Amino acid sequence: MQNSPMHHRPTLVVLLAAALAAGAAAGVAADRKDNRDSKGGQTYKWVDDKNVVHYGDRVPPEYAKNERAVLNNQGVEVRRLDAEMTAEQLAEFERRQKLVREQKQHDDFLLTTYTSVRDIEALRDQRLSQIADQRASTETYIESLHDRLAQLQLRAQTFRPYNTQPGARQMPDKLAEDLIRTLNEVRRQRQSLDERRNEEVALHARFQSDIDRYRALRSSSTASNR
Repeated sequence: MQNSPMHHRPTLVVLLAAALAAGAAAGVAADRKDNRDSKGGQTYKWVDDKNVVHYGDRVPPEYAKNERAVLNNQGVEVRRLDAEMTAEQLAEFERRQKLVREQKQHDDFLLTTYTSVRDIEALRDQRLSQIADQRASTETYIESLHDRLAQLQLRAQTFRPYNTQPGARQMPDKLAEDLIRTLNEVRRQRQSLDERRNEEVALHARFQSDIDRYRALRSSSTASNR
């Protein structure tokens, strides 16, 4: 007697269910493996206080701030995590970053403001001429103060305590005040003159630095365009 199709159906159903279950189990296993690889599969490499190298799936808290490396499943370094900076290192890093930004801004200023070195030299000469005029004016004023001081001192010779003759009068308060005021003004103007001279030197050095930097930037730009 031949088997009817009805006799094969339960067997086929069982085999199909088993296949589906096996496929689902394989998928779950693959998902779990992927999760392990993506979450727990990382290996870290770090060095302790005694300079001993360690490997593990996590870095101990006491070394979490140190430099460390991340390895893949083959033990090849794929990423490096820098050590956290101290407050001093962070401050120094920020200081350097600020200098870099300021240099970049100044470079942009040079390249957008001047078309040639002659432009910088022309502005330099103009500024130096202004300071030279101020210095000359101050020197002339100081000379006039010296003349006035000489006249006041000559007058003061007729009064005590400079005049020791019997019957010499005490120096008038106004003359004494004029002497002190003129002496103080001479000192102040001499200090101002020194500042003008220092300003001249600093201005010349600053413009020379700009000229050197401008030439370097232009040379670099020309070389990169070739």
